Amino acid sequence: MLLGAGAAQAQTAPGIDVISDSLTLDGTVRSVLDANPAITTLDELANAATGRLAQTRTGFLPQVTGTATYTRIDPVVQIPLGGESFQIAPNNNYDAHITAQYLLLDFGKSDATVKLAAAQVQTAKDNVTVSRRDLAFNAAQVYYNILFMRESIKVQDAQIVSLQAHRNEMQKRVEGGVSTRFDVTTTDVRITQAQNTRIDLQNQLRNQQVQLARLLHKPSQADLPVKGQLAFQPQAVDVNAELAKAYENRPEIKLARDAETSATLQQHLIERSNMPSLGVGAQVGARNGYLPNLNQIRPNTVGVVQLSVPIFDGHKNKNQRVEALANSRSAVARTQDTQEQIRADVRQAANNLEFSQARYDNSQLQIAQAADALTRARGRYRYGVGQNLDVLDAETQLAQARLARAQAMYNYTLGQYQLKRATGEVIWK
Repeated sequence: MLLGAGAAQAQTAPGIDVISDSLTLDGTVRSVLDANPAITTLDELANAATGRLAQTRTGFLPQVTGTATYTRIDPVVQIPLGGESFQIAPNNNYDAHITAQYLLLDFGKSDATVKLAAAQVQTAKDNVTVSRRDLAFNAAQVYYNILFMRESIKVQDAQIVSLQAHRNEMQKRVEGGVSTRFDVTTTDVRITQAQNTRIDLQNQLRNQQVQLARLLHKPSQADLPVKGQLAFQPQAVDVNAELAKAYENRPEIKLARDAETSATLQQHLIERSNMPSLGVGAQVGARNGYLPNLNQIRPNTVGVVQLSVPIFDGHKNKNQRVEALANSRSAVARTQDTQEQIRADVRQAANNLEFSQARYDNSQLQIAQAADALTRARGRYRYGVGQNLDVLDAETQLAQARLARAQAMYNYTLGQYQLKRATGEVIWK
């Protein structure tokens, strides 16, 4: 519901700019994600990791190469025989062959390499998710900052209009000899103060628009058509259910588990890197240099079976195992710390929602009380039994109460998104 009533309107065909006549929250978030080059960078890094995974899988396939060489040798060995010279090698050597190699057995090294590469692909994808999440929530915060500034300006405008109406009424009373000029001057001071506050709010609104333009990679002076208004929509929060959702969906916990998986797979790979390997190879081709006709090109074949056994590597593998085990323990500890941070984030978000709702309820009561006080102060002043200062104070208190309500609505809305972020809920699709 917080995505705005115009979310469907913001959905456009591929290739069409999301920014059209207005930006809802959904349109703002998607436009920011589409415009940010950092997301493209991370997407390409994920594609690169996928390419590396495909490369590691080639270890399970045979390798076939074709080679053709020409070699000129001068001089060549000649042996005197029966009054003639016998040449044991040709001057011009030709060799063309196709070689096929296949790794029969490596005791799980290739399999461990593929699994590690697959884990790195998942890590790259989860990094993209984290970046998209952060950027989406930044866009949502700026969006609601703009709505809050607009609502605050409306409150100030209402106060200025009310104070100006009050001043006009006093001006008539001064002209009628009922009031003094001092009351008019005092009211003018309050109007100026309210106008100064409005100027400050207008400046903050422009700064938020500049921030949104930066996220959208638009010129800072661009007039961004943000659409929507603050609304108070309370929700019930089950902390235990939200915690379970966070442990399941939060991208940080996924990254921590990815790190655990990668550390474990790296450990397995290092344990197998010092194992023997058995491979076979075959070569088919043609070459010259065979007796008795050295220049005749003849077919030839070669078969190879190779067993490689590491004997001593200067304790390199032993030290690599120590490092991998330490990295694995570190990853486990990082996961535990991430779980504790998630627990704190969810509880803080729930607390913020609870107290923001209490402040909203209190501001509603404060508005009713301030409005009643203003009505009574105006009546007393109109009948000459009250002072102008009472009316001005009541006007200020009513404006402050309305600003407090807008602030509570803003805080509650951001609290809802804080909870969504804490539980790993997706808002950018």
